[in-house]
Amino acid sequence: MWWRFDTILIQEPMAIFSYLAALVGLVFILGESKNPFLQKFFHYAPPLIWTYFLPMLSTTFGIIPDQSSLYDFTSAYILPVGLLLLLLSANVPATLKLGPKAITMFLAGTLGVVIGGPIALAIFQPFLPEDAWTGVAALAGSWIGGSANMAAMIEATGTPKEILSPIIVVDTVVGYSWMGIMIALAGFQHKFDKWNKADNSIIRKVNEDMGELQRKNSKPIEVPYLAAIIGLGFGVAYVVRKFSETLPVTNVLSAGTWTIMIISAVGIIFSFTKIRTLENYGASKIGYAGIYLLLATIGAKADLAYVWDSPQYVAMGIVWLAIHVIIIFLVARLLRAPLFFVAVGSQGNIGGTSSAPVVASVFQPSLAPVGLLMGILGNVVGTYAAVACAWMAEWVSRTL
Repeated sequence: MWWRFDTILIQEPMAIFSYLAALVGLVFILGESKNPFLQKFFHYAPPLIWTYFLPMLSTTFGIIPDQSSLYDFTSAYILPVGLLLLLLSANVPATLKLGPKAITMFLAGTLGVVIGGPIALAIFQPFLPEDAWTGVAALAGSWIGGSANMAAMIEATGTPKEILSPIIVVDTVVGYSWMGIMIALAGFQHKFDKWNKADNSIIRKVNEDMGELQRKNSKPIEVPYLAAIIGLGFGVAYVVRKFSETLPVTNVLSAGTWTIMIISAVGIIFSFTKIRTLENYGASKIGYAGIYLLLATIGAKADLAYVWDSPQYVAMGIVWLAIHVIIIFLVARLLRAPLFFVAVGSQGNIGGTSSAPVVASVFQPSLAPVGLLMGILGNVVGTYAAVACAWMAEWVSRTL
């Protein structure tokens, strides 16, 4: 293709890491600019979207590869570090004050994914290969919990590469486009809540209380505490990962799934101990930096060339996501739920632990841990729900 380099320009893992880190840093520096044009631009297209989209373009143009040991390392170690440091700030008692609506909205989103996949497959089956249902199973795993659940479903159903490649593009292009839309909708949450007659007073109260607590205890980052935060994050993540590799592996549980489940439990336990004081010195900020780098590597795995080669997969993904969106908004209307619950409920499914806390923080700055807890819930129920979706998709494939 004339617009693509014949040879990948950057291939060495450390060079790829440097390139992606520079991209992420540049995007966020520009996002903090006082320039009126840049402020308006990033208001409608927040930096987080470009953290994912620019690496995708880089892969598409042949600057970096769509596969690298760096991406595997980031998923295996950087993600657990980020989750652990974010969960240090989790205030579980305060989160529980949000009530059962948050969980209900999450489960509504799960239902939309489970039934949306088979319905979309039934519509597009004539344009897809016979074993396309295995791709539906893989995407269901990703859209109810994240990459660990996706890996489990790929292993369980034996998704072939020719189906997996466009499915990964659908996962990133369609899934993260929806995340971008949700981020953009954050500016309209008050209008939506007023139209929906939703009571978001509890959300505001919890957000203010947690924000005030963070401001009261916040201290400048000092080298000893910075070293302690990094040491704790990588030390615990490494031990948990190696321990997880010794645990039984099934179609439902992989080493990656075990790692996410265990590191999440450890992080929540730490939030009840004195280790939580590391949050006063910026633990969650360092955790976010890790998550942003993870999002950059996720974007780098997607080659937009597959969109042109397999538009039917993208169309199927759009219909599937539309079913999820319709169901979760219908339930929100019935429950008079605030848009914040729609956002964290949807992203807890579609985005998982990597993006749900980011979206939550855009809506309510101090409630990122709520999004993270939703993502963790997605990890827990995701594989089981994805198995149900896979069973129905396989039935659709045999029947039509």
